[in-house]
Amino acid sequence: MFAEIDLLGAFMPAIVAYFAASLLLFIVADVLLTKSGFYRLFWHAPLIRVALFTILFCGGGLVLNLI
Repeated sequence: MFAEIDLLGAFMPAIVAYFAASLLLFIVADVLLTKSGFYRLFWHAPLIRVALFTILFCGGGLVLNLI
């Protein structure tokens, strides 16, 4: 696992790249789940959105840590 990533001459923590990738995946998944009416099944949709982002962020970190 990389500790730092060089971004235009500035060193950024690798977690920033994981966060950005998770955010892009979350936006795509959120749009698809909203259009399909998935969030109507739950009483607190923002809580489900936070859980979805957490799953993507942690899962992506675990998968990239194995590489």
